[in-house]
Amino acid sequence: MYFQNKLALETDCADVHHAITTGEVDFVLLHVVGSRDTFNHKHLPGAIHLPHREITHEKLAALHQGKLFVVYCAGPHCNGADQAAYKIARLGFPVKVMIGGITGWADEGFAFASAS
Repeated sequence: MYFQNKLALETDCADVHHAITTGEVDFVLLHVVGSRDTFNHKHLPGAIHLPHREITHEKLAALHQGKLFVVYCAGPHCNGADQAAYKIARLGFPVKVMIGGITGWADEGFAFASAS
């Protein structure tokens, strides 16, 4: 039961990358830490910048469209994704944390997007 519950709350970089590269994205990807400048410099493809401190029901409702939210932060040293997931779940929306964050994404060798 432990692992079933854990997998219901988490995804990983490989699964998110697979969804993005195959066009099977059935989630809203949220970059939940850092400044707009940091996001513009480097983020996951298709991600939306919404820092966990700025999450509101109204902002989530505008993005939701019946999809799961997947949140990520800087990496294992950061709990921003957990804070965001907690808040999103409390507001009544489905959510998973992408374990590894930006650090894990880079470690896998996956490409980043930028605003330039």
